[in-house]
Amino acid sequence: MSAPGTAPQADAGVLLAGRGINKRFGGVQALSDVSFAIRKGEIYGLIGPNGAGKTSLFNVLTGIYTPDSGNFVFDGAPLDGLKPNEVAKRGIARTFQNIRLFANLSALENVMIGRHVRTRAGVFGAMLRNPATLDEERAIERRAFELLEYVGVGRRANDLARHLPYGDQRRLEIARALATDPKLLALDEPAAGMNATETESLKGLLERIRGDGTTILLIEHDMKLVMSVCDRVLVLDYGKKIAEGTAGAVQEDPAVISAYLGGDVALNLKGAA
Repeated sequence: MSAPGTAPQADAGVLLAGRGINKRFGGVQALSDVSFAIRKGEIYGLIGPNGAGKTSLFNVLTGIYTPDSGNFVFDGAPLDGLKPNEVAKRGIARTFQNIRLFANLSALENVMIGRHVRTRAGVFGAMLRNPATLDEERAIERRAFELLEYVGVGRRANDLARHLPYGDQRRLEIARALATDPKLLALDEPAAGMNATETESLKGLLERIRGDGTTILLIEHDMKLVMSVCDRVLVLDYGKKIAEGTAGAVQEDPAVISAYLGGDVALNLKGAA
């Protein structure tokens, strides 16, 4: 297991490396010298109590926040100074802890919006509606429907997003993120609010996405899901990295048990592994 603050070593199999990430908001140190590495093709978990810095790390990664120091290297190139849309074009897509769908657009339209990050038609093409633009729009619609089918909500393609059941809204967010053709899919608590059946179905979807070649970074409070689906896990506490390793190693780590899990939860995790 890596020691806290240890920078990841260069590795041709690493897709994303965070190197000494620091972020402060006023008097609060949200992230303190966080370093880690995510390998291509794995499901990598990010856990910690509320306020540990998990979503702050996502926001720095995806260009919403600028780190005070440190940087990310993604697929061999730095992400320094990139805006969120530029990060998406580089191949990182994300969902949010709170659902952020276009409530009054259909499920299909929501996914089509995500797909537009990969379109070639510019403003003038969209205005003139030339044949090339129309062909591209039809291709976007076909791909959006394929993704809705992929995540299991194809039957609701024409329903307004706000009319979808909660679990389907979560899946719709994943479909919209997948529409950008990401190399890394960053999911912020996708199982939040789901019942046991929906969570088990989500686990199958995550495994399928990984099996089809997309690496996953997963923030999640459902420890049973994390320990059953993640190859490795990073643990944050008060913005600091306290552990990184396999799910089994992390749940046995005394620092993790002491700082985050607690006795009863730790015992439950052992039973879930």
